[in-house]
Amino acid sequence: MKIAVLPGDGIGPDITREAVRVIEALGLGIEMTWAPVGGAAYKAHGHPLPAETLAIARDSDAILFGAVGDPDCDALDRHLRPEQAILGLRKALTLFANLRPARVFAGLESHSALRPEIAGAIDLVIVRELNGDVYFGEKGFRTNAMGEREGYDVMSYATSEVQRIAHIAFRAAQGRGRRVCSVDKANVLETSQLWRDTVIAVAREYPDVALEHMYVDNAAMQLVKNPGHFDVVLTGNLFGDILSDQASMCVGSIGLLASASLGERQTAWGTFGLYEPIHGSAPDIAGKGVANPMATILSAAMLLRHSLGLADAAERIERAVAHALGDGVLSRDLGGNAGTAEIGDAVLARL
Repeated sequence: MKIAVLPGDGIGPDITREAVRVIEALGLGIEMTWAPVGGAAYKAHGHPLPAETLAIARDSDAILFGAVGDPDCDALDRHLRPEQAILGLRKALTLFANLRPARVFAGLESHSALRPEIAGAIDLVIVRELNGDVYFGEKGFRTNAMGEREGYDVMSYATSEVQRIAHIAFRAAQGRGRRVCSVDKANVLETSQLWRDTVIAVAREYPDVALEHMYVDNAAMQLVKNPGHFDVVLTGNLFGDILSDQASMCVGSIGLLASASLGERQTAWGTFGLYEPIHGSAPDIAGKGVANPMATILSAAMLLRHSLGLADAAERIERAVAHALGDGVLSRDLGGNAGTAEIGDAVLARL
């Protein structure tokens, strides 16, 4: 079993190091190869996703990813900015399905921005399409009829793109509460109308799963009003990006949310994927030993489950994280003072 470890920028190396320590402690004999990505890769090799890094990623069974983003690179041409590394990996490796689970850990209900009794009911998965929408559509600048500078980004989805992500969502629901809420904006967007029509057609193949539709503005409202209503949320790239970050604050901290980006390629043990925390590189606290590594550690658990078929090992990690949090081992973002390595030690002790 081989993992490509791409720590990236800012706090990426700090939090990735703790996740690697947890994986190594399980004694699974996994081979791990580290490679630069993002701003660190640009500074060393002149590109945020060097060919060597991409080759290491392709040759692995899964990718453990830290975070990218470096203020020193903000003035670069867009194709050289650190964020292009993650977009490039998703595109080159056809990672089209992003799974972002969100649930409140016992004892942390009061850390949510919501009332504890509402927050305690959160247990959902957002299934976000990753390879389409405005992020990958035609974009640019032009001069309009008034002679003004105008920016544009094209939102589009093909039927096949919606079909494949819909199947992922329905299969995920079959292993959970058997409910899918498809989020779109079909009342004003033709792209969303195609999305809705396609999801309805796919749903006929899953008679055991209940399907409902919700406009994205209402979904954002319901995430804070009645988040316990949701089981699996299926949505596109743009809406999923926004709703998943909103969900992170509903559970108490963006530092607790893991994610998996999956494709169609199968490994010997599961589905090839890239696993990362949903937060950014936080350059202001990089190297200070205060970043919360929990989301990265939980991402490592998802990696073991989905790509390496090691569900038991994944559950051990998740239980250890839950016990550490329940015992009050909290980072700054959760009102505590535990440092990055201290949190890693706490999880290791509870394994």
